[in-house]
Amino acid sequence: MADKQKMVVTVTNGLDNERSSVAWSVANGGVGMGFEVTMFLVSAGADWARRGAAEHARPNPLDPTVGEMMSNVVDSGGQILVCPPCAAVRGYGEEDLIDGAVLAGSVAMLGVAAEGAITLTF
Repeated sequence: MADKQKMVVTVTNGLDNERSSVAWSVANGGVGMGFEVTMFLVSAGADWARRGAAEHARPNPLDPTVGEMMSNVVDSGGQILVCPPCAAVRGYGEEDLIDGAVLAGSVAMLGVAAEGAITLTF
């Protein structure tokens, strides 16, 4: 059996930017196509992983809430990696993150990319 196609989506925008919703929507499209999805949250994108932040966030009112889309990624076996310095500058530690999100830097993301992942940035 062939390995699943991998996809890395880097999210640089935070709770108030519609491009974030696009990133999660594209990631969910990848889940729907059977891709192994890794999210890499950097800069303001790290805010999405803070417990409680995404539950009701809907930068695009025609999309599901970002919280729902994040849960779908995690439930599919996907990863949510949060840039450690980006989280630290915001005062977040591992205990502040949602279930399924981990502090992991560029080396972890680049490891997936090196395996031939499609890479997208929003």
